[in-house]
Amino acid sequence: MARKPRDYSWPPAPDALPGHVTDNHTHLESLGDVLRDGVELPSITQVIEDAARVGVTRMIQVGCDLDSARATEALVTQYDALAGAIAIHPNEAPLHAHAADVGPDGLEPHYMDRHAVPLDDALAQIEAIARANPKIRAIGETGLDLFRSGPRGFEVQKESFRAHIALAKELGLALQIHDRDAHQEVMDILRADGAPERTVFHCFSGDREMAQIAAEQGWYLSFAGPLTFGANEDLRAALAVTPADHYMVETDAPYLTPHPYRGRPNAPYLIPVTMATIASVRNIDLAQACVQVAATTEAVYGTW
Repeated sequence: MARKPRDYSWPPAPDALPGHVTDNHTHLESLGDVLRDGVELPSITQVIEDAARVGVTRMIQVGCDLDSARATEALVTQYDALAGAIAIHPNEAPLHAHAADVGPDGLEPHYMDRHAVPLDDALAQIEAIARANPKIRAIGETGLDLFRSGPRGFEVQKESFRAHIALAKELGLALQIHDRDAHQEVMDILRADGAPERTVFHCFSGDREMAQIAAEQGWYLSFAGPLTFGANEDLRAALAVTPADHYMVETDAPYLTPHPYRGRPNAPYLIPVTMATIASVRNIDLAQACVQVAATTEAVYGTW
């Protein structure tokens, strides 16, 4: 029997939430990167309107290379619903330092024009944007990624991570962390350097024990589509022990689309799917989950 063709279209809109929440990590400038031929790329205006219709009224737009940081600066200036986070991603930092090497993913480094800018200069550009635009509310995503880096690149990642931590503290901004296969290393640096008061693990991927450590440190955890995947019991156990005022929700759109739409494009309008899982894991109704997430997000990023 012939295999049914895989569906790469936009998922249907879920039911609207009984409250308003913020998608605290999304990459709107990258929506076209995951679309297949024949699937329409919506305008940013449409994406924002689609999200608002289901109760996702605010978004943190994240730019984590020089190009997307500039795009983020423009987007948050243009759209009232958006605030921003900017950084040099841990996988970008070794490219700027010309120290990228092959990690466990086996991929060769891919240099682009922006990587001609030395790392120190790239970090200075991030700082300049963050200082100049009051709608930049976080430094991130920054952190460590042992999946896509070998030993040389990892040393540069650590240097870059420390520079971002210092910048977030200097500017009084939140810190959004990218942590892939580097849980202990990330936590060690945060403890050694002193984490910013509002430190968020974007798309948290740890377990119950790590969530308990985060709670002791006052770090925030943000949960994305993987929370809804059947195999991820460790993630749901982590959410279950996270303090009620220390968890948030995100899409990481256009990636990490929640179940049952995994593999299809993701956008902020799909937040209600993940919110339903959050409410279920916390054993509270969806309205209460919205109240908790909204309050925590405002505490971390302020209002706009």
